[in-house]
Amino acid sequence: MPSSDIVTAYKVPFAAPSLPNGKHLPPKSYGNLVTRKMAAQTVSRNLKFVRNSASGDMETSSVGLDVSIPSDYSELIEQARNATALAVKDNKQLMSLLVQEIEFPTSGLESVPGDGEGGIEMTESMQLIREFCNRLIVPEKARQTRIFFPEANEVKFARESIFEGASFKLDYLTKPSFFEDFGFVEKVKMTDRVKAEDELFLAAYPYFNVTEMLVVEELYREAVQNTSRKLIIFNGELDRIRSGYYPPFFYPKLAALSKSLFPFMETVYYIHNFKGRYGGTLFRSYPGPWKVFRKVRNGYVCLHQQEAMPSLKEVALDILPSA
Repeated sequence: MPSSDIVTAYKVPFAAPSLPNGKHLPPKSYGNLVTRKMAAQTVSRNLKFVRNSASGDMETSSVGLDVSIPSDYSELIEQARNATALAVKDNKQLMSLLVQEIEFPTSGLESVPGDGEGGIEMTESMQLIREFCNRLIVPEKARQTRIFFPEANEVKFARESIFEGASFKLDYLTKPSFFEDFGFVEKVKMTDRVKAEDELFLAAYPYFNVTEMLVVEELYREAVQNTSRKLIIFNGELDRIRSGYYPPFFYPKLAALSKSLFPFMETVYYIHNFKGRYGGTLFRSYPGPWKVFRKVRNGYVCLHQQEAMPSLKEVALDILPSA
């Protein structure tokens, strides 16, 4: 995507959604669409959508390396937008920036994986994706932006709630199959979904089913590789693949992503929290280094930083306990 297609930023308030009856959706589930709509409406009342209207070069903050833990989700989205803008600006020199990863907790800035419930976390991610795109994409380029949700029902939910009235193209990675109740879905052929005018793809939280990331890799091969297009993976929980959560013996195709996709990917914005006695946060905002923070009374203190991404095991067992 040309650097002239990005926009100015705005500060807006954000409040995480809560259901009117105080109940939660079942974990590991997309959740009931009616119930999720109620949650989405609660979010929308607290988050005013803004659309960038400026043209010209991608606007970036002068702050690149000296970025710290955000104080709220509005600041987080602005940091992620700026990191993405800087990465796109650098893409002409670095082919590894064809694919960009954005990863952060959605159940609270200090939450860890598993704190939230499946459907609610997806609704929160969807809301933040809408705000991220509103800040990043100029209106005249919205129709050249295709957002891939995990499956067809998510697209229906998005169109009827958070993305109602939006000009972005909404699409899906998988569709239901006869064996859906057993965890099987049917892959969508990317060559049938992508259009010639598409310039930017965003894969929204492709982690519910292992097939979703395989389709994302196909999207990269069929529509991004050797082109000027960009692909953003938004809250894909790729740490599951990096850490060996899926045994290579049983999931060889997922394991192969470490060679077929990850070398062409840059983690442009990342937050991962660690709880317990040696709690802390692993943080990165492109083009800055990877930093390990510990929360203190008046904020955060940086304990360690390095250029390459450390493994979560290294942070939890070596860096945090020794600091």
